[in-house]
Amino acid sequence: MSNKNHQNTLHVHVRWRPLNESEVAGGQIEQQSTAVNTSSLLSISVNSQSLGNGRPWTSPPAFQAVLEPQADNAYVYESIVAPAIPKILEGESCNFFAYGHSGSGKTHTVIGYDYEEDSKVGLCLAASQRLFDSLNSLRANGRETDDDKCRLGVGFSLFELRKNTAFDLLNGRKQCHIREGADGKTHIRGQTELLDGGRVRVQPLAQRACWTFDSLREELKQSLGQRAVGSSTVHNQSSRTHAVLKLEVVNRRLVEARRAVVERESELVPVGKRATDIAIEEQTRGVMKSAEGAWVANPDYRVNQQRIDEALAEKAIYEARVEAAEQHVSTVLSSNEAGRLGGKMVFVDLAGAEYQAEKGAQNVKQRVKQTPQERQEARQINTDLLALKEVIRAWSADEARIPFRLSPLTMVLREHFVGVAGGTSAMIVTVSPAKSQYAATLNSLKYGSLVGTVSS
Repeated sequence: MSNKNHQNTLHVHVRWRPLNESEVAGGQIEQQSTAVNTSSLLSISVNSQSLGNGRPWTSPPAFQAVLEPQADNAYVYESIVAPAIPKILEGESCNFFAYGHSGSGKTHTVIGYDYEEDSKVGLCLAASQRLFDSLNSLRANGRETDDDKCRLGVGFSLFELRKNTAFDLLNGRKQCHIREGADGKTHIRGQTELLDGGRVRVQPLAQRACWTFDSLREELKQSLGQRAVGSSTVHNQSSRTHAVLKLEVVNRRLVEARRAVVERESELVPVGKRATDIAIEEQTRGVMKSAEGAWVANPDYRVNQQRIDEALAEKAIYEARVEAAEQHVSTVLSSNEAGRLGGKMVFVDLAGAEYQAEKGAQNVKQRVKQTPQERQEARQINTDLLALKEVIRAWSADEARIPFRLSPLTMVLREHFVGVAGGTSAMIVTVSPAKSQYAATLNSLKYGSLVGTVSS
């Protein structure tokens, strides 16, 4: 374990899912977790007699907790997510990742397949419910204003990444573009709309502001129906994408302020284009080709610098309007006296990757057969996951340069790592206890131990 003085720490937890009916006859992986020396972290040992040598694998001390199969979603929520709610209500941010092979229970953990029963609700909905309960309690106790524009609610955005492309699940699964802006930040841009007067509106990733938990739950259920799944050789409803869901404490003033930024940007587009066109036109007229083919000053035309300056001055006015709108967003965020506005929780349901069996495996059932498309998807998924590990390592070590550009996944998560105050993050490694899944479970535990070791 490294000795670091900073606070950037990602806690890694392991969640064993129960055996399903079809796996009972095949047997269960032998596993145990122990505390090593004086470390507060746990080490995990696993063994499967289905491997030829039968030797156990033991991790270094890397895991904050090991959740046994009988632990339901409500227990997972209270153990891992609930402690972060007070921080969100103080305007801070936190990240939660679910990692594991297909069929290990990632989506069940983060999203859930039952939206009503408390023990089965996914972590994101359980967190939403607790946020609304806390906000309602604050309002009932007179600690929050009744002003409709300042009333706090929860906004959420939901998108998925597949093959280097983002899809906005709150906007009909429309394709979005991932770009790094001049400000050094990553922007997810949606559809481009042509408006009257030559204005161009580039839609940002959609955020849906909700003022009750019931409305958020219904919106989330509808948007999750847009998520792409595929029938893989491991799981007939395998998540072939990374899903990123962000919850944020918002109010109507903040929503309107952000909408105004988009409008001011759309007004700037035609003005900026006109300034560029005028400058190019004047400079083009001011030169000509000589008899030798070289570009020289045109003696018959004098560049109208006043025209260029006037166009640039108009552009500067509109740029100032954009800047003022952006500043207003910052003012709204900072004007919330209790500091609750802008607090974020980010849940990432990482795509499940299938792994080949360890060398020497004798049981052919250990070998995962993949189609060419699955192999291609698995390569991209593994590239993303390795990039995420490197980002976590650099972030935990408080390095000056964090390699967010390694993959689209780490690019879109940049703001969530940079914006985490005090380094509040957690990863849940979901694994199967079935012997038939030993190779995939072992690889998941190895990945989790690497992340836990570098981030602890």
